[in-house]
Amino acid sequence: MAEVATSATSDQLLVVIDPVARRADGESVRIAKDVLNAGAAGTKLCLPDGPEEFVRALVRRGSRRPVVIGDDRALVRAVALLHRQRELADCALSLVPVGAALSLARSLGVPTGAVAAARAVLDGAERRMDLLVDDSDGVVLGTLRIPPVGGVTSVRDADGGAGRPWLRTCQSLVRTLVPARPPGTVSAPEAGPARLRVEVDGRTLVDLGQPVEGVSVVPGVPGAARVEVRPASVGAEASPLSAEGRTVTVSGAHFRYRADAVVSGPVRTRTWVVREAAWGLVLPAS
Repeated sequence: MAEVATSATSDQLLVVIDPVARRADGESVRIAKDVLNAGAAGTKLCLPDGPEEFVRALVRRGSRRPVVIGDDRALVRAVALLHRQRELADCALSLVPVGAALSLARSLGVPTGAVAAARAVLDGAERRMDLLVDDSDGVVLGTLRIPPVGGVTSVRDADGGAGRPWLRTCQSLVRTLVPARPPGTVSAPEAGPARLRVEVDGRTLVDLGQPVEGVSVVPGVPGAARVEVRPASVGAEASPLSAEGRTVTVSGAHFRYRADAVVSGPVRTRTWVVREAAWGLVLPAS
């Protein structure tokens, strides 16, 4: 993961407080607001009731530096929006982690205490980091896994719902409650070894003839991603296969994948490309 540190220049802040954070830990939200109000030259607070208002707040931020108070999902939502608006290059994003899902924030180096995180917003420095972007304009900040590992927080269908996470959640709920699928829809395969072709920079790391237990993609050296494939073991445990590159393509049977906190799919093929130093996050100055 490429990291380039620069000072966070603007003292005019737009503080967007995710509704999930307000419900999960109102006291931490209050502490963060107090620290930011006391330390910034000008602070505008926004308390969106849902994703639409969250989007509008960031789009209309003007010259203010955006600060998100929320969990990993709120951070990913903000980065995805700024990416779609093509504004990541000129935006230094800040996060005060509040909520239960904070593993991504920790891995990126954001303090998880409300006071420490708010002080980092005020006194920290922007670090530019690599971004993994797929061919449907989705983003990955941390880890990509196939098949998904862990709890599902949201599902993004391959052919719809981009930019409308509340719609995707409703669609997922409907699919769960309605047992019969409409004609022409495709269900993901049951859990177990998958047959996938994984290509890194055009070179095949594993092909369809080798069943795999899982694929992971994580930040590697600046401008590259590190790919690891775990073949399904037959008898003796098979050694993982790994490679680094800028472009990763996975294809084969319909599969779902977990990108940070979001599970997407099913898809037959997906390509991810590393964009070096594509987004900036304000972290404690070293």
